[in-house]
Amino acid sequence: MTLEMIIVLALVAVAVILFSTEKLPVDLVALIIMATLLLSRIVTPEEGLAGFSNTATVTVGAMFILSAGLFKTGAVDGLGKLLTRIFRVNLWVALAGLMLFAGLLSAFMNNTPIVAIFIPLVLGAAARLKTSASKLLMPLSFASMFGGVCTLIGTSTNILVSTIAERQGLEPFHMFEFTKLGLVFFGVGTVYMLLIGVRLIPDRRSETSLAESYGMGDYLTEIILKPEAKSVGTRLGESPLEKDLELEVLELVRGDRRTILPRRGTVLHAGDILRVRCRVERIRELQEREGIELTSQAKKEKDKALLDAGRKEGGQAAEGEKDEEGDEPLMVETVIAPHSALEGKSLRQMRFRDRFGATALAIRHHGAVLHEKTEDVKLHAGDTLLLEVRRNDLAALQEHPAFLIASEVGLPSFRRRKMPFAVLILIGVVTVAAMGIVPIVISSVVGAVLMVLTRCITLEEAYDSMEWKVIFLLAGILTLGIALEKTGTALWIANHLTGTVGAWGPYALVAIFYLLTTVLTEAMSNNATAALLAPIAIATAESLGISARPLLMAVTFAASSSFMTPVGYQTNAMIYGPGQYRFSDFVRVGTPLNVIFWILATLLIPRFWPF
Repeated sequence: MTLEMIIVLALVAVAVILFSTEKLPVDLVALIIMATLLLSRIVTPEEGLAGFSNTATVTVGAMFILSAGLFKTGAVDGLGKLLTRIFRVNLWVALAGLMLFAGLLSAFMNNTPIVAIFIPLVLGAAARLKTSASKLLMPLSFASMFGGVCTLIGTSTNILVSTIAERQGLEPFHMFEFTKLGLVFFGVGTVYMLLIGVRLIPDRRSETSLAESYGMGDYLTEIILKPEAKSVGTRLGESPLEKDLELEVLELVRGDRRTILPRRGTVLHAGDILRVRCRVERIRELQEREGIELTSQAKKEKDKALLDAGRKEGGQAAEGEKDEEGDEPLMVETVIAPHSALEGKSLRQMRFRDRFGATALAIRHHGAVLHEKTEDVKLHAGDTLLLEVRRNDLAALQEHPAFLIASEVGLPSFRRRKMPFAVLILIGVVTVAAMGIVPIVISSVVGAVLMVLTRCITLEEAYDSMEWKVIFLLAGILTLGIALEKTGTALWIANHLTGTVGAWGPYALVAIFYLLTTVLTEAMSNNATAALLAPIAIATAESLGISARPLLMAVTFAASSSFMTPVGYQTNAMIYGPGQYRFSDFVRVGTPLNVIFWILATLLIPRFWPF
């Protein structure tokens, strides 16, 4: 074993540990590995930076834009609204339809926006039907994965492995080469979820209000400032209320005027009624604080002020029902999107209230609801935030790619007149690539350009739709794949693998590669897993003198079928918070499904792709 091989193996071990523990962002880990390989001169600058111009990276980037075009024109929303009508008729028919539609769409576009648009619709339907949303969201996420393994463009992993194979002189994957086994997975997975999986999911999310769901009853209260209160005459941001008691003021009522999320520079007056969020022990301290009255008295004063204002307007609704800008408060639930720039940051670091005009009342983080010190919580993909926001500030949250609005009130507007253009563009991209007229990288780039030229999506929205963490992850991790191949490390691992498992036959190798990919994917990025194992699969096939196709298919299908954890795949992370799931829920429901798919893959891959 050479020194270069030792370095590459050490980097592989470090990558697996860092990806699994999430101590650093996945894209940063990939770039660190790339920089290390460049500094050690194991790869040349051309090889090290080739990932940025790799056809997989470019194709995946173009597919993000194509998916955003379909999303912005309402192609997905139309199906979602159809499903909500079916839900009113029959729950099980609608659930089957939900999985069918989500899977079908995921076969041809990025599944993140698909799940994003369905989450609020599913939550709304569950509330109206008085059923648990947790019974519906997990099937939605799993179905998007079932569909993703049906075509080349279904997931970025399929495109990545195809590119790795082509780079090493093998034939790239065809558009519908995955479809045979993909449809088997889709059918078996859907039947499993409808007959068994749904019954294994606990009723985690009940049909309560958002405030009740987040347990806000003990954390929201109203106070009134009496003339002797120490905060009277001070600016809100410098008042004893915020500095000493660590209160967060959500609303200020002064006479017949109401202000939602008042600015820090607002001067407090005697008689001001404040709705505040604070810790339980702080509320107890308020009861002893001179010059402050709690809810019951404050409510009477507030009702009196609004009633007086109404009388002044000749019986009309009091002006106090709106704030000074004619706005009104909304309580909405948002999800931190996968690969978001907010991952690893806290609300305090982002100056969240000043930047977005919203206040986080509570955070659902790793299955637990946090009410205290929420500004200092490091956010992760899948965390849900209960926000109070002005209605006219909601649009900024909707448009920001870091957030997925889970409340129905947050559904965005769409360019429905452009929908035919978006659908035709996607059909064209798929058709010309499937017929072999041009490679998928060319058709997807042309399609992305057409989405902008036809105004299905603006140029700014196209840039915002790019999941840059995925792009940099692909670019960086591809460098490690090159190093595995160039230094002979992949061949060295393959020789040891064939020396132990190879004697059991090719079927055993398919089983081992599928199982190894599944285990690694549950702990780290599916793209990173595929980039690490694809070169080893190719080297293993070459050492045995068999076709690499079956082993590559085992890696590809396993990397896109992650059901056992909420962190193994991006759509699982998206539903984790809104469904109020626990980690064990995914283990309970996903483990049998992973085992079923493992057995099916071991038996069918060699039949569909002979050795």
